[in-house]
Amino acid sequence: MLATKRYEYMLFDNIQTHPLISNHRPFKRDRVAHLEKDILRNGLLEPLIVWERTNGEYYMVGGFHRLAAIKAIREKHPGYFDHIDVRVVSGELDEMRALNLKLNADRLDTNITDYFETVLYLNNANWEKERIASFLDKSVTWLEEIIRFAPGMDSRLRKLLEEGKVSWNKAKSICRQILAAPPEKEKEVADKLIEPVTRNEGSLRPRKRLLSPLKAMKRLAKQFEKHPKTYYTVGLEDLLSLFMVLAGKNYTESHVERIRKTFPGLID
Repeated sequence: MLATKRYEYMLFDNIQTHPLISNHRPFKRDRVAHLEKDILRNGLLEPLIVWERTNGEYYMVGGFHRLAAIKAIREKHPGYFDHIDVRVVSGELDEMRALNLKLNADRLDTNITDYFETVLYLNNANWEKERIASFLDKSVTWLEEIIRFAPGMDSRLRKLLEEGKVSWNKAKSICRQILAAPPEKEKEVADKLIEPVTRNEGSLRPRKRLLSPLKAMKRLAKQFEKHPKTYYTVGLEDLLSLFMVLAGKNYTESHVERIRKTFPGLID
């Protein structure tokens, strides 16, 4: 059963990687570079998550970008971060893979498609739908829609969904019409429905919200749990940047960078 065993200050070299547990998105060099500077300046504010498979045997589950940043720091500064903070979890391999997939999907910039692999993997692993929904903090209806539509989704439609060029509700509507098409007419119906969306830039959604109030609250709560004595020095411009990003409108990269500097760990 998946459980947190303890928090530990662990020897960095004891952490291994498992062939079936990895980062499921391409590594972003700019993100690793940002984390490298932030960790070097402020320390590791969010612990890595490691799986203790057997006594003294540890594998990475969550925090692969932070791990890469620490490796880069250690290459440039031998002796730095010989020990790091980790959250040690226990459970079976399928639970660790599920947690790994959830952590990869459950990010500030998450997209509905980021959950597809997690949901389908757990469903194929014979997890009950209620258990999957509870694990991902979602509804059973949300889960069933992914199980129904994701496996056979047209690759063009999935790409539009991944890029935020069509909403999940619109994608589901298109999928329903394709599934209802007469035999051997599916591609014709798909072409008719998807191609206009591909050509029509007016159908694009607004930029996806980078940070929601709920995500901000969860991030701050985790930091408070780990470092309850932390204080921030905040100016009016810092607060304005934070509210603009929370609103999801009219913010720029300078606002995002100001938040990263003022509230370390709030935005990746």
